[in-house]
Amino acid sequence: MTARIKRGLGVTLGLSMAFLVACGDNPPTTDLEGYPAEEIYKRAEYEITQKDFGDAAFYFGEVERLYPYSDWAKRALIMQAFSYHRDRDYENARVSAQRFLDFYPADEDAAYAQYLLALSYYDQIDDIGRDQGLTFQALQALRVVIERYPDSEYARSAILKFDLAFDHLAGKEMEIGRYYLKHKHYTAAANRFRVVVEQFQTTRHTPEALHRLVESYLSLGLVEEAQTAAAILGHNYQSTEWYQDSYKLLTGQGLEPKVFENNWLGAVYRQMIRGEWL
Repeated sequence: MTARIKRGLGVTLGLSMAFLVACGDNPPTTDLEGYPAEEIYKRAEYEITQKDFGDAAFYFGEVERLYPYSDWAKRALIMQAFSYHRDRDYENARVSAQRFLDFYPADEDAAYAQYLLALSYYDQIDDIGRDQGLTFQALQALRVVIERYPDSEYARSAILKFDLAFDHLAGKEMEIGRYYLKHKHYTAAANRFRVVVEQFQTTRHTPEALHRLVESYLSLGLVEEAQTAAAILGHNYQSTEWYQDSYKLLTGQGLEPKVFENNWLGAVYRQMIRGEWL
């Protein structure tokens, strides 16, 4: 949350007592025509202090509805996005944040709006099972924060979350690959582990993916591919348990890690030696 928004939350003590008494603890009222924008806005802020984020979002929305194009409306829109997000209403949080970006792309709170938009995807990652669509959208939205607002207070957090989301995608590929491997669908398993090696090299899953490729390719009788995968593993992760396991698998069959350049792993190995692993 920007410093300006944080400062704004400190004004709730000036809330009109008449408005507070009129609304009380009842559900939000739609009869707000007679109230100034500032009082409705402060009512919304009061709901935040009570952690009634859904009600807060409603009142912020009423500010924008009743007083469009005003400065209060602009402030209310970003706060509505914040309130929806705190209420875990991620779809409406995205809608409000995107509207703020559409209406006020140059505003000082635009970086925060983009960050909220990204969070509304990111915070759902653990709830979406095998559907990775929201993870990809989180990565795209976080990248915008990083690239468009590199000097903002949200850039560093966006970078950390980008790396975690990226790792999450690799982890899902590994999970599916292990499932196929366990059920002896070796070609399908190898394809999943290949994705990790080719597209998610910077994640913590790469050493295991290379080892699983050794397992999969040996099971398929693709000896050269298995030896090359083990050679890459030894070149970059020799001290890991994954390399030790791969080495035992190969030597148990009278083989050893060795590079064969006539397959896709040979190309990966050449890239890594030239320092083009990324």
